Amino acid sequence: MDDGHEHRHHHGTVSNRSRLRFVLVLTAVYMLAEAVGGFLTNSLALLSDAGHMLTDVAALILALLALWFSSRPVTLEKTYGYYRMEILAALANGVALILISIAIFYEAISRIKHPEPVRGFEMMLIAIGGLIVNVVSAMILHSAAEDNLNMRGAFLHVISDALGSVGAIVAGFFILKWGWTAADPIISIAMALLIVYGSWRLIHDSVNVLLEGTPSHINVRAVIDAMHEIKGVEDVHDLHVWTIKSGMDALSAHVNITRESPHREMLQNLQQQLRSKFGISHVTLQLEAVETDAEENRRLYQIHRRSEVQQESAHENTSAAHDEHSITHNHVH
Repeated sequence: MDDGHEHRHHHGTVSNRSRLRFVLVLTAVYMLAEAVGGFLTNSLALLSDAGHMLTDVAALILALLALWFSSRPVTLEKTYGYYRMEILAALANGVALILISIAIFYEAISRIKHPEPVRGFEMMLIAIGGLIVNVVSAMILHSAAEDNLNMRGAFLHVISDALGSVGAIVAGFFILKWGWTAADPIISIAMALLIVYGSWRLIHDSVNVLLEGTPSHINVRAVIDAMHEIKGVEDVHDLHVWTIKSGMDALSAHVNITRESPHREMLQNLQQQLRSKFGISHVTLQLEAVETDAEENRRLYQIHRRSEVQQESAHENTSAAHDEHSITHNHVH
């Protein structure tokens, strides 16, 4: 891996840590306010959102720990370092969001069967404050979430919180305007469905990385075609593309090249092609020189011709020996 990549990775890690710390403090403070408000107004939407914010705090701490672990140097026992800690944290966050959604479903159904009075106006005010906090947090995390699964997990937690706040505002309005308390659990169910949708994608992507599947943004056929564009490449086989961590893809392959192709130049050209077209900088290639059809035909002809010459020579030697034997036999007589 080149020094530039290492520098960008270190800079990105430091930046992501700062973002996570700020959002963590913001979320923890408002979580307490929303929990108190949920109890005072008897709102399931607020209480579920406060409970969700509690898991957000845990998720943000987990994301911070993952960043710290992933920045530790490689060892003889961990030759890739701790990069996958970020993926494990993203998977844990995705699973936590699914579990939270199930809990919200359960409580919402209970509230629908047994409605309880809710103070709509206070509920709306607290939810509006929560929405502002979540929007600010989402803006801070958004750019980092595009290229990092760990940061995307934290971002999804914040977005699901924002959805919960929107749901609480809408439910509060219905309750305040028409006294429809069922709006609180019904909107909570709708928000939970949206959370499940976003979480499932996060879990899918995390598992794909852990199973070392091909990154979704890379087409293997296009990679092979691009490698064949390099003059001297005859064949590409045993090709594998996988993700070490978010934003760090790796590739290994066996490449058959013509015998006259210079190995060092071929290696540099292939690496440059993969880096420029697909952003893959962690590349391991095994170059194998092979003969072209013309070379192979010429070699086969040489082998065949040598065999004919040897046969002719052997035949001549046999004939000479036979003639000498005949002369000797006649002389004796």
